[in-house]
Amino acid sequence: MPAKIDIPRKSIYRLSIYQRCLHRLRENQVDTVSSAALAKAAGVKSTQLRKDLAYFGQLGTRGLGYNVEALSSTIGDVLGQNRLQSVILVGVGNLGSALLRYGGFRKEGFEVTAAFDLAPRKLPQLTVPILPMSEMESFIRRNNVKMAILTVPASGAQSVVNDMVRFGIQAILNFSPTVLDVPEQVVVNSVDLAVELENLSYFIR
Repeated sequence: MPAKIDIPRKSIYRLSIYQRCLHRLRENQVDTVSSAALAKAAGVKSTQLRKDLAYFGQLGTRGLGYNVEALSSTIGDVLGQNRLQSVILVGVGNLGSALLRYGGFRKEGFEVTAAFDLAPRKLPQLTVPILPMSEMESFIRRNNVKMAILTVPASGAQSVVNDMVRFGIQAILNFSPTVLDVPEQVVVNSVDLAVELENLSYFIR
């Protein structure tokens, strides 16, 4: 795993998009791709793509483009996808249960190793253990977990996050409809489904 490079957060987000495009190219047995073609597939300008990738050195060959396999491997290293990362989920309601059933996390290098809830219970067709909140600290510390998915109600989200940060969580994917207050070194990506629908409604005629 290469050393961490200090690059803009938006560039990191775009790396994930480039990686999705590269996966499709690999599935179609495409060996090389130009910066213009990859940028078009990702929905960005080719100058932006080249700027994002330039943080990691000279990855392409002038006149030939990028080797799809090599570029995908480099981005995978940067994003931590080339090793299986343990993730916990907190809040096993309707949304949390649906996310636990999603099979795509492991394909992208992430494994939900445990879920936590105030009223833990067994759910059909789920192999992920659902544990009481009281066991969260010991599980995080014992398994050196750094990432979490938060799907608790807004009223309890901040309290849960305070605990997770104290236990060692460094990155949170937040589905709770609230703004979280976290230390500077902790990264939160929030997904507000209502806001996303509001944005989409603008384009309906």
